[in-house]
Amino acid sequence: MPMDEDEAPGLTGQIKQKLVDTKEAWAKAGRLITGAPDRAHAERLPPGQRLVQDWPVLDLGVQPDVAKEKFRLRVEGLVEKPVRADWDEFMAMPQSEMVVDIHCVTQWSRYDNSFTGVKALDLLAMAQPKPNARFVIFHSYDGYTTNVPLEEFAQPDVMVAHSWAGEPLTRQHGGPARVIIPKLYFWKSPKWITRIELTYNDQPGFWEERGYHNHGDPWLEERYG
Repeated sequence: MPMDEDEAPGLTGQIKQKLVDTKEAWAKAGRLITGAPDRAHAERLPPGQRLVQDWPVLDLGVQPDVAKEKFRLRVEGLVEKPVRADWDEFMAMPQSEMVVDIHCVTQWSRYDNSFTGVKALDLLAMAQPKPNARFVIFHSYDGYTTNVPLEEFAQPDVMVAHSWAGEPLTRQHGGPARVIIPKLYFWKSPKWITRIELTYNDQPGFWEERGYHNHGDPWLEERYG
């Protein structure tokens, strides 16, 4: 479903085609795979990852400028009660805080990130998924998409976040709102979220169509498919 005319953000930059080509080549070559997955998820740091203190900025080169007065969040598809919220309505939803680790497929991990936002479980309680809903497809303001099974979205540590470390998310890190799914590689946590679609059929997204794993468990090294 296309977004309304008055919801379209301004876009800056151009797609970094060289970056896309490089990461596709990584997928074909199986780059960064150690071959030593931790099946029990016993270690805090997944195999092949290195700790960082900063928060690297990675995107496709296009950063939407989403004014809060134009922000819309939709939860729709196979739901009984579609949700459509503007910024004030989103901020009036039950707010939660969580501290989680994040893991990027480009080999960095960052511990103890404090996020504030609306938990996925609260969004799902409002939308009431239909019995045949099996997958979640995320749509971002920059046109990016990615996919997860519904059971991965419906976890207590998953949220649509608007703040990090007590401050609003910056545009570079996906503000005004982004998805946080800490148990999967971070490409599964899309920036600039606007639409959360529940479906029966799976729909691989941008990176999944370019050789990346359809699931993305860091401890099982599900970097590439």
